[in-house]
Order: sequence, then structure tokens, then C-alpha cells
Amino acid sequence: MSNGVIVAGAGPVGLLLAGELRLGGVDVTVLDRLPGPTGESRALGFNRRAAESLDQRGLLSRLGDFRWGPMGHFGGVRIDLGMLDEDHSGVLGLPQARTEEMLGARLDELGVPVRRGCEVTGFRESPDGVTVTFDGPGGRGEVTGAYLVGCDGPRSTVRALAGIPAPGWEATRGMYTAEIAGVALRPRPIGERLPGGDMVLCTPLGEGRYRIVVHDRTLPPRPDPRALTFAQVADSWERLTGESVRHARPLWLWASDDSAGLAAEYRRGRVLLAGDAAHPIPPLAAWGLSAGLLDAVNLGWKLAATVTGRAPGGLLDTYHAERHPIGRQLMRNVQAATMLYLGDDDLDPVREVVGELAAHKDAAGHLAGMISGLGIRYDMGAGDHPLLGKRIPPDLRLPLADGTRPRIAGLLHTARGLLITTEGSFADQARPWADRIDTITTTQPAAPGLDTALIRPDGYIAWTRPGTRNDLAHALNAWFGTARTMATAHEPGR
Repeated sequence: MSNGVIVAGAGPVGLLLAGELRLGGVDVTVLDRLPGPTGESRALGFNRRAAESLDQRGLLSRLGDFRWGPMGHFGGVRIDLGMLDEDHSGVLGLPQARTEEMLGARLDELGVPVRRGCEVTGFRESPDGVTVTFDGPGGRGEVTGAYLVGCDGPRSTVRALAGIPAPGWEATRGMYTAEIAGVALRPRPIGERLPGGDMVLCTPLGEGRYRIVVHDRTLPPRPDPRALTFAQVADSWERLTGESVRHARPLWLWASDDSAGLAAEYRRGRVLLAGDAAHPIPPLAAWGLSAGLLDAVNLGWKLAATVTGRAPGGLLDTYHAERHPIGRQLMRNVQAATMLYLGDDDLDPVREVVGELAAHKDAAGHLAGMISGLGIRYDMGAGDHPLLGKRIPPDLRLPLADGTRPRIAGLLHTARGLLITTEGSFADQARPWADRIDTITTTQPAAPGLDTALIRPDGYIAWTRPGTRNDLAHALNAWFGTARTMATAHEPGR
């Protein structure tokens, strides 16, 4: 499978990426060091844009029932999402294990193998591909592909083997997480600050189950997760809250810390990084998972086009160019939110100021846009349309001549590009790219003042009419490669 891709890590990011690659026509093999899914759910949801990205592939509805969060927060400072023009609410209370199960079932349908119990031990890179060595149930093995993607978590083996540094900050405090059953607790869904910089969090999961998190300053900076006992968690919880959970039934335990880092490169040769392997951060409102899922949808179509020979020059490099700044923003936001969350009483004036700012619509929209992912805007070249480089709202419905009104999200299920236009001349111009993009001619603009829009497979607007300086053929070549036949390199009327 020298034309395929090897994905290391079968968490949500690796599973989603593998599906994206398969939709792009690429053979994929997923290697995971664990013998099977753990069933643990260290994240309980994801942000709005990650949910939209799953919706674009028809995957969100496969998750069953879940809750949307109507109230956001930044480091415990509440943001009233109801005052904003767009819905920024994220998915809450959804166990990560359910997301992994759904994505795994999707890979089964697509025929993508997930090889469990296979731990990556090394790789050899050549001009034509990369050979990965691993220790598996049958002993030492090898698999070869065109590229290797590390989605193998914050202590990424792939990142270490590639020699990619991930500078950040070392651990200063530890935290305990436990999922428990058989107890009734007062919910503390966004965390409850305690004097001195401690915090406890309690999220009801239904059926008498709770997720509790303890940020206790008396814990060692790097607690050993292998040595953690439920008695230690119960002791910390009781010391900070006065509530006893000793009679509860622990379902799983986890010890973590507040260290963080950002990979200096998201791509080095034929090795790429995504998710926690690219931006390891402490657990905080599923920010890391949300960013990782968006890494996957940004990378998947670009890597698939590169492997299948359809990509224009430099397309794969736009993965780092677009997602690394989001990683830098994530690092900054984590540091700021952690200070607000866990700083002592000396930070109360700062919390009051941030709270006052968050009460204003513009400031609330800026904060919510970073948390929800709806504020992401990629550089698509010269243009002044306000939607250029932003995501196309997936709930928009397009009126067609046959009287139907399909949702845009439904039109992106195949992970192909999409041209939406009211002008037949643009549809004609895009016809030579019909093997890569779908064209929809509408009777009304997709959005006010937007007669034509070229949408990338990840749902971001790459070209608009009006509002983009270069013509449509330039954008088609830039994002989707050379046409099967030569297209007219100018717009009608020019």
C-alpha cells in the first residue's frame, strides 16, 4: 500500500482522519498500541465547529441524543451565548467513548482496518514513502505508505521519532479525574472555584453516574496515573467539598497535570501530526479534542488529494499554515483560562473585568468565536467579502429549480468541493473539475450579497463573487489542482 496513509492512534482524531482519507480515495491503515477501546471518556463533548464538521459528513446524527450547551464560559467567566447572532453552543455531556464507537463503526463501513495492539517503534522515510515498524500481537511488523500521521496523543511516539520539538510549559500542578456511580452529588458543570486556587468540577452523566475532577494544590505536579487509587480521589474530594464519595463505585480513574506544548512543525517531510500529538494541553472543556477534530477535517482532503496526485503544488503545506496559528491561539487561551480558573483571590479584579467585557456583545462574540471555532478564518487570498475564508453555515438551505431546498451540510457528505452559484456561466467554467467538485445552481443566492461561492471539502469558503480579486479558475487551480481539460481562465464579461 505504498500509495496509502498510515495513521498512528485510534482516538477520535485518528478515526475521523482515516475516514476523511478514505472518502478521498486513499487506502488507510490505523495502528493503535492498545488492544481495544478503553471505554474511558476524558472529554465530554466538543465545540460547535467540530459538531458542524461531523454534520458535514452525516456523522453527527449517528451519535444519538446529546445536549447543546446554551451557556459558554472562558476560564469560568460566563458568556451568554443567547445574545449572539449565531448559535455558538457546543455539544455537552457526550462521552468520548460514544464518539469513538461511532467513528469506528464508520471506518468498518468504509473498509478501513484498525490494527489494535500495534505500538509504533520506528519509521524509515524514503523519497517515495515511509515504512513504519511496530510491535504487535504477532511480533514485529512493518507497513509502508506514502505518509505517516501521528494522532497518538500528548506523549506522541511519532512526534518524538520525527524529532519535532513541542515547546510549552512544564507541569506545575496535578489533577484527578474519576467517573463514578451509585452516588448523588450537586452538579458543578463548569467548575466551582475554592479559596486559594483549588477547584472541583462535577458533571452528571445520567443513570446515577458523575464525572468529578479535582484541582487540588496539595497534589504533586506530575501525579503517577498508574499509582492512582480511588481512595486518593475520595480524600481530595472530601477535603475540598466536605462531601463523601467513598461509597461510590469508581468506573475509571485518571491522573493528569497542567503541562502543555505546541509542535514546532505540523509536517516534517512525510510525517504529519494532528490532535494532541500536535498540541498537547491540559484537559479543559474538550478544547483539545475540538481542535484535533478540526485538524483532521483540514488535513484529510488535502492529504488525500496529495496522495492521489490531484493536489496543486503546496496544498499540503497549507495544513501547517492554517492550523499552526490555531494551535498558538489554543496555547494562549489555555494559559489565560487556567489562570482565571485556578488563580488565587488576587485575580478576582481580572475576573470582574473579563466578566464585564463578556457582557458586551462584541467582546462576547470574540470569546465565543475562539471557543466554538466559528471565529476561524483562513487566508484564501485577496478579497474583501466578509465570508471569504470562513465556514459556510451548514444549516443554510439552497432553493433549487426543482423546488427542493437541500442543507449545505448534506451536500458536503462526500468530502468533495462544492460550487454554489446563481449563474450558469460559472457552472460551465467549473465543469472541467467535475471529478473533484460538485456544482449546485440555485435560484437565489446562498447568502445575502453572495452570488457564487466555492466551498472546500472542509466547509470553508475559498472564493466568492463578488468579493474576491482573483477569478474562479485561479481559485479552482489553487485549491483543486489542474483541470482534466483546460478551463477558461477569465470570468464572463471580462
